[in-house]
Amino acid sequence: MTAPTNLPTLDAEPQTARRLKMWRYRVFGATWLCYVGYYFCRKPFSVAKSRIGHELALDAEQLAWIGAAYLIAYTLGQFLSGGIGPRVGPRKMLLWGMAVSIASGVGFAASSSFAAFAVLSIINGFAQATGWSNAVGTMASWFHREERGTVMGVWSTCFQVGNVAAPALTAWVLQAAGFRWAFLAGSLVLAAVWVVVLFHQANRPEDKGFAAIVEADGSGGTSADGGPVVWSRATWITVWLVGGAYFAMKFIRYALDSWAPFFLSRKFGLRDDEAGYVSTLFGICGIVGVVATGRLSDKVFGGRRALVSFIMIVGVVFATVLIVGVGTQSVLAFALCLGLIGFTLYGPDALLTGAGAMDIGGGRGAVRAAGIISGLGSAGSVVQELVIGKMYKDNAGDIRPVLGTLLASALLAAACVGAILVRNRRGLSDV
Repeated sequence: MTAPTNLPTLDAEPQTARRLKMWRYRVFGATWLCYVGYYFCRKPFSVAKSRIGHELALDAEQLAWIGAAYLIAYTLGQFLSGGIGPRVGPRKMLLWGMAVSIASGVGFAASSSFAAFAVLSIINGFAQATGWSNAVGTMASWFHREERGTVMGVWSTCFQVGNVAAPALTAWVLQAAGFRWAFLAGSLVLAAVWVVVLFHQANRPEDKGFAAIVEADGSGGTSADGGPVVWSRATWITVWLVGGAYFAMKFIRYALDSWAPFFLSRKFGLRDDEAGYVSTLFGICGIVGVVATGRLSDKVFGGRRALVSFIMIVGVVFATVLIVGVGTQSVLAFALCLGLIGFTLYGPDALLTGAGAMDIGGGRGAVRAAGIISGLGSAGSVVQELVIGKMYKDNAGDIRPVLGTLLASALLAAACVGAILVRNRRGLSDV
């Protein structure tokens, strides 16, 4: 597909070029804020879990099943979103997904039973799954390949900002007004974001009178064009390899997100608030890593996402070796290792699922590629939830075997990305 010759491009007359530039800023800001907003209806349950269990007389096993129900629905929803998104279009998927998630938050605030929470978690999981792939698909239609590493490096800070801001608001409202208002507060924030997306998101430049971005292979347009997205066998293999790497990376990320405060409290005797503060090093260092990795992929590695990702993942392997070897000896050692893992992990995590998915899928296939890759990654988050707690219990509180699983996951990620590098050299992929 080629760009229509009668539509303005980035090289058009100055006034039109300025208008296109402003729309690119609007789309960037709306989709970034959109994914931050999703977290405000994603995080309240985990933050308020203890309070909910106490007030509604739900035991730990019931709370765990509610959390697992969300993760399983979220995982399945990623695959569905990747399949439906290219036909429906990112705009409709995002607006409907946010609307259902907002309604789920209101439902949580009004619920008082295990069954209600479980059903709403499933609904919310499917709704939340519309976010990443369709936001990435939108960005793929507005930004060229040669700028995507830098752009997506900055844009991908959305999930880290959301992962900090949403729990902070939830915790404050929870303490001040209870868990029901914590859910309602999250829904109110996402409702405000919904309005921003309604007025500032557009699926593709053509929708606003501009020319489509055309890839080097001649592909262009977006998922809103309708019709099936057809991939070669080589593309499918690349998608599955990136998905395998993301499975391993998300296993590590969710394991540390979920369990680092617990380990800091149980292993080193820190208070809950102290453990929470120390664990933020993981995300803070990750923000720096995301921006640095995206910038390096464009300016130093010439858009070779797999190469810079492989180098960073080797850093993850090194960091996990350190945390297994010396991370259990002191709080300082554990914290430094946590920060190093965050810096080296978040970069390839965001790059391969953002700019990498765009490059693999092209303009129209980016939603599908991001959906499949994110779905496989989400499976890693489910597996860690089922594995880490049992392993900790079976080893009488010794965290070294648990940390060893992080090393195994890092090696799996390195193997998958290494295979992509080999395929790149053979001309079978271009990531």
